[in-house]
Amino acid sequence: MKNHDNIDTHDDVCTPGIAEMPGDVRWGVLFDLDGVLIDSEHEYTRIWDRINQEFPTDVPNFAERIKGTTLENILATHYPDPETRKRVEARLLEEEAKMVYTYLPGAKELLDDLKHHNVPTALFTSSNGIKMAHLYKDLPDIRQYFRAIITGDMVRHSKPDPEGYLMAAKSLGLTDGHWVVVEDSLQGVKAGEASGGAVLGVAGTLPPLTLAPHSDEVTDTLQGVTAESLRKLIKT
Repeated sequence: MKNHDNIDTHDDVCTPGIAEMPGDVRWGVLFDLDGVLIDSEHEYTRIWDRINQEFPTDVPNFAERIKGTTLENILATHYPDPETRKRVEARLLEEEAKMVYTYLPGAKELLDDLKHHNVPTALFTSSNGIKMAHLYKDLPDIRQYFRAIITGDMVRHSKPDPEGYLMAAKSLGLTDGHWVVVEDSLQGVKAGEASGGAVLGVAGTLPPLTLAPHSDEVTDTLQGVTAESLRKLIKT
């Protein structure tokens, strides 16, 4: 059973302004991490391609199919042999340790804009605690942007189940779908759609046409995306 009591939260007070919609309705933004805020998805594709060559799953486009899902889900679904699971996880951790995380274009600017306008934000990532410790080392400022950080080892159900995003919305005190989910994977936009909020698809790793059926809007990059443009996506 997963522990939902250790959500990393920051109790800032949201002041009036762009952080409220007409009728004083509070709204917020729920972010995915890899491929949305940090430049890592292409490297993960290469890593999982290599792992799939070493430990074949016979799943076509394996690296693309698993994007957005938790490591626990990947191992349980595709590697039934316990010894193989251990070896795959060890191989992944070995490769992750070599990675250097950097912000994607427009990501930091958007986070700064949301913070400036007191728009509450949360991060929901399929990553585990080990990966997040690496992230905080490479980008020590990233935690300041989020009032809640929810990781893959805190949820029972992997994307496309909306559990993580619903937990993120609840942690911000948001209701009635008054949030925007920002995602780049097919599993992620499906989870965002199922959560009841608006969805901004970021077509950095997948074609826009793949994300569009489950997104309210699709962008190639976060450059030019603002708090105001995100607020307009929410259905009132």
